[in-house]
Amino acid sequence: MKAILLTFDVEEFDIPQEYGQEVPFEQQFEVSRLGLEALLSILEKYEAKATFFCTANFAQHHPELIRYIAQNHEIASHSFYHDFRKPTTMSDIIASKKVLEDISSKPVVGFRMPRLMQFNTPELAEHGYQYDASLNPTYLPGRYNFLSKPAQPHWIGNVLEIPSSVLPVFRLPLFWIAFKNMPLPLYKWFCKITLKQRGFLSLYFHPWEFSDLSPYKLPTYVKRQSGQELIDKFENLVGSLAKQKAKFLTCSEFLKTIKPSQKTSEMSVSHP
Repeated sequence: MKAILLTFDVEEFDIPQEYGQEVPFEQQFEVSRLGLEALLSILEKYEAKATFFCTANFAQHHPELIRYIAQNHEIASHSFYHDFRKPTTMSDIIASKKVLEDISSKPVVGFRMPRLMQFNTPELAEHGYQYDASLNPTYLPGRYNFLSKPAQPHWIGNVLEIPSSVLPVFRLPLFWIAFKNMPLPLYKWFCKITLKQRGFLSLYFHPWEFSDLSPYKLPTYVKRQSGQELIDKFENLVGSLAKQKAKFLTCSEFLKTIKPSQKTSEMSVSHP
């Protein structure tokens, strides 16, 4: 059985600050919370499990919501803060794990670096992390060039790297920007092709995308679709994925399907 990994970066809505617009902290949390609650209702409707990479900062502001998510989904770490002006340190990563575990009462074994910045991935294993989901194996101008990185899950030391999905051959990314800006039929077709050929589909989004972004100074490609329009589009996507011959898994569930003997630089993924 093939695997569908829906993942969400639950963080402070700080992206306007990258474009010179300050947003009060409480408003940052509220924008993310509203989008998150809309997403949860869709996931529940289709009984789709997902992984939520949360900052400890968001979790401390909405502990009840994190505990609610942990009942049916996976809580993973997105470090302590999401602030482009404050570089993430390993101490932030370690501290976030403890906070998230204390709030959720569940083990936290996965990590995603804010803004997918590069760091010492193997060191995660020393602090109880078992997988990382910080790789988008594509080229994004001004951000990164990871075209030479494996697009399949692979081991970095004792940490399983679960890349975000890209279209086979062309490496077109299927992350949140593609979802917002592509016509939905084309995006769903690309997802279907990728799932069929790679054996897994790993998509990532941000809850704040699903709130109304019209009041904020953001590039068109970020705010073109938001609020109810994007919520409806996401429900259409999930409904379509639910019809595929695949299973919605959390990242930690997916990790358990990878045999220890498969510790190679790149692997094909098969599921029982």
